[in-house]
Amino acid sequence: MNGWLILALIGAATFGFLALMRVARPLWTFVGAALMLAGAGYAWQGRPGLSGVSREPVRLRQPDDIAADDLRDAIWGRFTYDYAYAVAADGLARAGATGSAANAVMGGLQGAPNSARLWTRMGSAILAHDGGQVLSPAARLAFGRGAQLAPDHPGPYFYYGMALVQTGDLPGARRAWLAALKRTRRDASYREDLAIRLVLLDRLLAMQGRPR
Repeated sequence: MNGWLILALIGAATFGFLALMRVARPLWTFVGAALMLAGAGYAWQGRPGLSGVSREPVRLRQPDDIAADDLRDAIWGRFTYDYAYAVAADGLARAGATGSAANAVMGGLQGAPNSARLWTRMGSAILAHDGGQVLSPAARLAFGRGAQLAPDHPGPYFYYGMALVQTGDLPGARRAWLAALKRTRRDASYREDLAIRLVLLDRLLAMQGRPR
């Protein structure tokens, strides 16, 4: 069985257990961050692309991550023009339709070409469509455009950091998340979540003996 599929099943089971036990929602983000960094460690030291017995292509459906949705909405806001396209792209990506997710974001950019949120989401969409392991020049360009359009907003920096974690550039991710935290209001509901992710990332870097 593919390692990423195993990790996805673990994530789904974990969040299912949290829902069953009625754990407070603020704790979900902490668990989600820990799982995300565990995946980063696996991507760095493991062999996530190694196939199992079956060699038939599998369209992996990602488990619903309510904590990630809540964080997304807290950072970017809700019920705006670009919100609808970003949510649609997230749903398509979780269903494994990465190309359709990118097309959904592109459709939103046609009506809002200066949306930092959609350009940032496009960077994530390109990364997912490319397989999730290499941050291509096109993806970097999209993330860069998002940061250029909203230089004082934490969103572009946070999600760029997420992409860097996914591709194994943990020192780069740390720099991006520090930039995001610096741009986050002290009274923002998601500030603690960003700080927790930085702490977990620092611990992972320390465990690996890598410079920050």
